[in-house]
Amino acid sequence: MARQLDEQIVGRFPVGQRLRVLDVGMGRGARALRLARAGHQVTGVEQEPAMISTARRTLTAEPEGIRERLRIVQGDGRDTGVHFLPGSFDVVLCHEVLMHVEEPDPLLAGLARMLAPGGLLSLVVRNGDAQAMRPGLSGDWAAALAAFDAVPRPPSRGDADTGAADRPGPEVRADRLTALTATLAGIGAPLHAWYGVGVFIDTATDTDATPTADTDPEAVPGVLLAAEERAGRTDPYRGVAALLHLCGVRG
Repeated sequence: MARQLDEQIVGRFPVGQRLRVLDVGMGRGARALRLARAGHQVTGVEQEPAMISTARRTLTAEPEGIRERLRIVQGDGRDTGVHFLPGSFDVVLCHEVLMHVEEPDPLLAGLARMLAPGGLLSLVVRNGDAQAMRPGLSGDWAAALAAFDAVPRPPSRGDADTGAADRPGPEVRADRLTALTATLAGIGAPLHAWYGVGVFIDTATDTDATPTADTDPEAVPGVLLAAEERAGRTDPYRGVAALLHLCGVRG
């Protein structure tokens, strides 16, 4: 996900531009901190106090310049209009959050309003077109059959976020590519590019080598990362990934 996001940023904005980034559902802050280290001005929004505390502790170990570039706001992302003016950000991230929101359209519309013209909206969602893949590959045939028709109830993020968000459990909501494509067009940030995330990694047998959302991409075994990156941008493989990474651009 980190490399996919970098690809979109480099392809859309001038080299060296200091971007205004909003990270909704920043979790423990690894993604926000990486962007702050790259020189961008980052605002992280998170509703869980424990995660905010972890992010703040990590931030205290950073140099002053990086600490000044990362602001943390407590919230669930649906109140962005209270905290920020429309068009305040060049990049808005909403990674692995929609799966925990029962009605995502109002949240997405609010996030799109936060984007400046030409701004990038980056979403990571559970892939509703491939819910049967993981239980099927693991030999859980009953779960695979049930997944074809399941409409899971979304739990709270506090109950569901275990630090392995790239392996979402069965009790989170999923989104379909076609439906989200239509939604993005309707909110004025039409789909520009999309990737699969977790095509092969979810089936890796060495769990110590399996990355999570907070893993530094450079720490992932090279051959696994290369295969995952290639599959995540190649049809038909990306279509059966556990997660989808969608990138919309504000008109």
